[in-house]
Amino acid sequence: MTVTKDTLIGEILDADMTTAEYFLEMGMHCLGCPASRGESIEQACEVHGVDVNELIEKLNSHMNA
Repeated sequence: MTVTKDTLIGEILDADMTTAEYFLEMGMHCLGCPASRGESIEQACEVHGVDVNELIEKLNSHMNA
């Protein structure tokens, strides 16, 4: 799986639950909430003040290692 700005958080978590730590690090603590699972990476990063490109790089490195 390759994560992009449009990838939904729920899709990432379904593909690899160990990615949850990256969302928790950015302050997103309600990962089980239906609303958060339906957000794109870009939307979540905007709300939490996180660099979307940095998070995408971390997730893709982790998931494709």
